[in-house]
Amino acid sequence: MKLDLSSLRKAVESLEKTIGVADDDAFMSRLDEDQKQAVKAGVILNFEFTYELCWKFMRRWLEVNLGSVYVAGVTRRQLFRLSAEHRLVGDVDRWMVYHDARNETAHTYDESTAEDVFETANEFLYDAQKLLQALEARND
Repeated sequence: MKLDLSSLRKAVESLEKTIGVADDDAFMSRLDEDQKQAVKAGVILNFEFTYELCWKFMRRWLEVNLGSVYVAGVTRRQLFRLSAEHRLVGDVDRWMVYHDARNETAHTYDESTAEDVFETANEFLYDAQKLLQALEARND
């Protein structure tokens, strides 16, 4: 069964665009602090959404290609490990960092946490792009 990856593709592209805006020093220098925080909040929101889609697509791909019995009830670390075993992702520990950052946004939201998650989102983009590429290459 072929997976419809269009929602993941759009999410990764949206994260890439918002990070591009945040990385545009000329643009950001013209903004006041509230506007800069709004841009960072956009990056964080896109990170949250893209992360959620990433792990759900990992699970879907594994269910379709291995069978739901192998995926049912597994922890997030086990899901990432299975994904790594099947070459969907590279580093399980990095995906756990992304998972922890996502959990931070759900439970605590202060300036320090926001800055940490913003930095993590920048790192996450590369791995989300790689996951999308792996899924596209193996989507039969």
